[in-house]
Amino acid sequence: MNIHEYQAKALLRSYGAPVSDGRVVLKAEDAKTAAGELDGPLWVVKAQIHAGGRGKGKFKEPEAGEKGGVRLAKSVEEAETLAKQMLGRTLVTHQTGPVGKQVNRIYIEAGSDIARELYLALLVDRQSSRISFVASTEGGMDIEEVAASTPEKIISFSVDPASGLSDFHGRRVAFSLGLEGNQVKQCVALVKTLYKAFVEKDMEMLEINPLIVTPEGQLKVLDAKVSFDGNAIYRHADIAALRDETEEDPKELAASKFDLNYIALDGEIGCMVNGAGLAMATMDIIKLYGAEPANFLDVGGGATKEKVTEAFKIITSDPNVKGILVNIFGGIMRCDVIAEGVLAAVKEVGLQVPLVVRLEGTNVELGKEIIRNSGLNVIAGDNLSDAAQKIVKAVKG
Repeated sequence: MNIHEYQAKALLRSYGAPVSDGRVVLKAEDAKTAAGELDGPLWVVKAQIHAGGRGKGKFKEPEAGEKGGVRLAKSVEEAETLAKQMLGRTLVTHQTGPVGKQVNRIYIEAGSDIARELYLALLVDRQSSRISFVASTEGGMDIEEVAASTPEKIISFSVDPASGLSDFHGRRVAFSLGLEGNQVKQCVALVKTLYKAFVEKDMEMLEINPLIVTPEGQLKVLDAKVSFDGNAIYRHADIAALRDETEEDPKELAASKFDLNYIALDGEIGCMVNGAGLAMATMDIIKLYGAEPANFLDVGGGATKEKVTEAFKIITSDPNVKGILVNIFGGIMRCDVIAEGVLAAVKEVGLQVPLVVRLEGTNVELGKEIIRNSGLNVIAGDNLSDAAQKIVKAVKG
């Protein structure tokens, strides 16, 4: 689960991290008042979307101006004008894709003088199953280019959970960032703060880009991006309350309410499969035969008729879907349950595109019989290769 920058900063501030004062704005008419509550003479007006690259992003609407989603204002009146330009507009960044995301919230923050821009992040290293720190002296908007062209400028190390975090880890970060004197002490304290927040709130990633050094030699968190382990949200009612459902794909949101693993893609063939590995194999074979999958959808090993029905409704709600492939291996899941679910969904939402069903495993003959006797125009697949070829042929004509 992701949260907005202003929410991440509020959370880090509650742990004692050095964060600038700011105000969130939902209505343009509130921007002037919000800016007036902050010390000038410089204000930063930031679009709040769940995507990186806002500074280099561009708005689709010409009314928003040519600048990106992070702009500077030299007066409260200018801050209000910038907020009006951005609110309700669609911001496109390298992470949003060409569709972009609508800006529904603006964060106005007190400006900061910058002597140096650094990069610091914590994330879960899946290879070592430990929390890792990633740091670089090359913070700012071009960190992806730094990682690609000069990876030696990025250092990373993990923390052994048996011994835990120590001052040594903070000093290692400080020295890798070229910090000196009192800045080293500040860095040690900041590292402890971030690690504590990361562990206590079950974060998956905490990225500070940039972490700045002010002309006075003070460290400050200038931007923050935080995501949480979705499997642990039940332990954190305060974090769950921060969820902004308008930032999520409506189909993925609907799937999550039925415990379906769904990810929207850009293809034309909708997939409903049980098991993540089989789902990926199904997507691969669709590509092999010349088409593109419209989604990843794992209904799980213990899906009910109701879950299958909802999964089918989610797939058919995608206007890009020109055909559907149901590929079920009945182990824990019974093929007759899948067949009943598919037929119930077809009867409820209708069938406007070709549908190929491949069943194998527990109660497979019963499942096939249910489909044969349904009277519906459903194409049977003998095996995965046969099913994939049939749906691609049906879609491609």
